[in-house]
Amino acid sequence: MNGIYSFSQYIQKNIDALPIDIVDNVIRRMDLIISEAEREQAILMYNQLLSFFGDLLVNEDEESVPEPLIEWSKKNAAMQVSAGGRISEIVIRYSPTREIFNELFTDISIDLDLTVKESAFIFKRINTLLDVSLNETFFAFERLSAQYQEETKKELTRLSAPIVPIKDDIVVLPLIGFIDEERIKHIIDNVIPRLANMNVGHVISDFSGLVTINVQVAEAIHQIGSTLRLMGIHVVAAGLRPDLAQTIIKSGIDMSTIESFATVKQALKSIS
Repeated sequence: MNGIYSFSQYIQKNIDALPIDIVDNVIRRMDLIISEAEREQAILMYNQLLSFFGDLLVNEDEESVPEPLIEWSKKNAAMQVSAGGRISEIVIRYSPTREIFNELFTDISIDLDLTVKESAFIFKRINTLLDVSLNETFFAFERLSAQYQEETKKELTRLSAPIVPIKDDIVVLPLIGFIDEERIKHIIDNVIPRLANMNVGHVISDFSGLVTINVQVAEAIHQIGSTLRLMGIHVVAAGLRPDLAQTIIKSGIDMSTIESFATVKQALKSIS
């Protein structure tokens, strides 16, 4: 197929101009508003895609997909995840992009006087590439999003119970946000061992940043306090709002045994 070779050569010869036409047409057709940096990045990505395509046209294995295309698609997904974007923002661009590719390649095929068979081969190849790219981008986006969410969840869990040193043997343990079973486990597995290694004498459990707790969590917090006391650490509570106190009472915990203060400042004063 001499026409296929000519088409491939045309792509490589115009590898800088064609991506600009494609990107600008997509922007115009979808009425997108993007920064110049995003436009330049898109041009670079389509430059790479067309380069893959030009090489693929003259590849003897018609079913092969270049590995760089897979990596290109994964990179596309990674950029979207890091920017906090949604997969739909990528997917909705594929249809107009496909139309623009088909229109562009139709014009090139006519200019190069390609046969119907040669044109059909080219359209089949580019549509295969776009389908593969879309699938790989989608799968990579899902995987990276799940990974990002897991990392974010772990970071939020870590920040939900930070250790704040006040004096040499006094620390504040603020309980922040929603405390669930997973965060309780984090306190047991990570916070308590750290407190033991710090030779802490007093821990002020600050409940003022806690949104809400249930009975199970209240019981777990009580057990954590009991564990700390068994380690010889003096534990007091601060910022315990009436609604939280009621939940703790409903869990069957005897509040009379717990030293409780309205603020961390008051608790610190009682220790000092």
